[in-house]
Amino acid sequence: MVDPVVNMRHFAAFAATVRHGSVTKAARAVNLTQPALTQAIARLEAELGVTLFERRASGMTPTEPACLLAPRAEAATVHVGSPRVTGTQLRAFLAVARAGSYAAAGEATGLSAASLHRAVADLSVALGQRLVDRRGRSVMLTAAGARRARAFGLAMAELRSGLAEVAAWQGKAAGRIVVGAMPLSRARWLPETILRFRAGYPGVGVVVVEGSHAELAGPLRDGEVDLMLGALREQGLADDLAQEAVFEDRPQLVMRTGHPILAASDPTGRLTEFPWILPARETPLRLYWESMMRAAGMDPPPVGVECGSVLTVRQLLLGSDALTLLSPAQLAVELQAGVLASLPTPAPVVRRIGITTRAGWRPTAPQAAFVALLREVAREGFA
Repeated sequence: MVDPVVNMRHFAAFAATVRHGSVTKAARAVNLTQPALTQAIARLEAELGVTLFERRASGMTPTEPACLLAPRAEAATVHVGSPRVTGTQLRAFLAVARAGSYAAAGEATGLSAASLHRAVADLSVALGQRLVDRRGRSVMLTAAGARRARAFGLAMAELRSGLAEVAAWQGKAAGRIVVGAMPLSRARWLPETILRFRAGYPGVGVVVVEGSHAELAGPLRDGEVDLMLGALREQGLADDLAQEAVFEDRPQLVMRTGHPILAASDPTGRLTEFPWILPARETPLRLYWESMMRAAGMDPPPVGVECGSVLTVRQLLLGSDALTLLSPAQLAVELQAGVLASLPTPAPVVRRIGITTRAGWRPTAPQAAFVALLREVAREGFA
């Protein structure tokens, strides 16, 4: 995702004017002359196509779209943290931070590596911090750079939401929702939600980013992903993320049709005789499997193949006597076709599935509607 160039000084001037209700006080707060601040607001109004203030002798009264945008602009200004940061520098730095090199960032943005390097260098000088270290053709973020990248990403997320809310006020369908989808959510829950959402909000885009919890948590924290769907973490969740359980999933043992364990009088007693395919250590499903094996009176055997891809697991099951633990919803087509089979677990395995967001996340109206649909679809049994 490539962020647009925004003029942070315009948004800072606008937020200060809303906060103080006076051009004089706002100009003093953001260290601008009154004519410069007035011009910044006029340009922002022209870009948005709305009137942001009613100019009165008593001061500047924000209009309805200004009240929608102001909290987002204020939050973005706080995240950026310095009036010296320009929109060009912010965009360049985020592109480099996400791409990992100037060359890759150039391909993503259409800018030359030299111009990106210059913008990042200027940003480093403006902030008085070294933000990146060169590693051959790649770049590594310093500790300060990583903090700035996250803050800048959150600033852009706030501005995208604010601009989408203004566009909606204008009667324009705008904005998009970026959903981080862990494996279980992709089977029925998320697709059905998207179908219903698109029927009601055809002008709002939906972007699905697939990955594991480890792969998606960073983009969620950085503002690149709006919400994450899948198995919730039972413990160790950081304070900056919030979870909402939406439904429970009961995984089963899954294997190929004709597997020897299906004919066994005591399938539980043979669980250690066959190879296992499971996700990586410390993932919820792997931990549930370990608990299940111990509850059945057995030590968890070594896992021969660690894999979180349902497509890959399916093929491995079809071509071997391996076993796995998965939700039947993730392999519904194969189970209904009779090419795979399932058995109940010897001990109950229940995992909570739900929505993870940034703590304090303020969704736009379409985002809130999407979350409401996620709950509705789950209640109706599409999970």
